[in-house]
Amino acid sequence: MFNAALRAVRPVVRSTRRSTPSTALRALSTTTPRFSGPAPPSLFGEGAKAGEIPSDEQQATGLERFQLLGEMQGVEAFDLEPLDSSRVGTLEDPIKVFSLDTSRIVGCTGSPAESHELHWFTVKKEKNRRCPECGSVYVLDFQGVEHHDAHHH
Repeated sequence: MFNAALRAVRPVVRSTRRSTPSTALRALSTTTPRFSGPAPPSLFGEGAKAGEIPSDEQQATGLERFQLLGEMQGVEAFDLEPLDSSRVGTLEDPIKVFSLDTSRIVGCTGSPAESHELHWFTVKKEKNRRCPECGSVYVLDFQGVEHHDAHHH
């Protein structure tokens, strides 16, 4: 069984006396992609040298590094401000929730703030959501790239 699997992935060897080059091996490109402008900052830190304790900047990766690089430049990477709770959102005038993704999790405490227990729900681009306790309506203010979420499962 192993040999059969190996034969399936082994390239077909043909006579080497061909005058035209084989296109089977040229299907994959080894050319590096070309970008215009400077490369974006890496989301992987360079790590510490042997025998040293790494700093946050050296060892942070992913979203933590993104947030750290933003703080170093004086930019707030994530919106941590509370939503408008001075009014109840209506169907005609819903409370807008900024998002770069097609969905966002929202917590409602009512209007005025803290007037009922915290209720969590997901607001999606396609549909408004209403808080089950106070009836406040929330709508997603989608500012992202269309179909950029195709990698989500």
